[in-house]
Amino acid sequence: MAFSATFRCSSSLCRPLNNSTISRALPQSSSSLSFRSSPSLFNRKKSFSIRSATLEAPASGGVAPAISLTDNALKHLNKMRNERNEDLCLRIGVKQGGCSGMSYTMEFEKRENARPDDSIIEYNGFNIVCDPKSLLFLFGMQLDYSDALIGGGFSFKNPNATQTCGCGKSFAAEM
Repeated sequence: MAFSATFRCSSSLCRPLNNSTISRALPQSSSSLSFRSSPSLFNRKKSFSIRSATLEAPASGGVAPAISLTDNALKHLNKMRNERNEDLCLRIGVKQGGCSGMSYTMEFEKRENARPDDSIIEYNGFNIVCDPKSLLFLFGMQLDYSDALIGGGFSFKNPNATQTCGCGKSFAAEM
């Protein structure tokens, strides 16, 4: 809804002038708009203007997931899941401990073990489960995987981490 209006005020009641486009913007059931104000608010001017506009959100191909996986991480996780021959999802969370105060947790679990308050994030057909408390610390995180001999394995790119340790498996965050 978009409108512009010029209001005329007398004592404590303000109403739109006739040339305002507000009546075209309001639903049919409400044909006028008025509000009360203190007389001291309009000591110098007896009229004022209001403009409103509604903008469309840019189409960006959808909303980014709360936790994302790189292609390498997705391939490796699918390989690990397929080796177990079960329909499993990945539970990602945080717990107290580690070099920096909190450490990441990851484990496969059966989908039916997900609790009602868990967030289930589907990422390219792969399900990630996260409890609500952990999601506060992990929102926007990207999980990556590297098979390098030194520094290989899973790595966490967490925008909420204010400090990380050298191993990359623990972090500190301020909430």
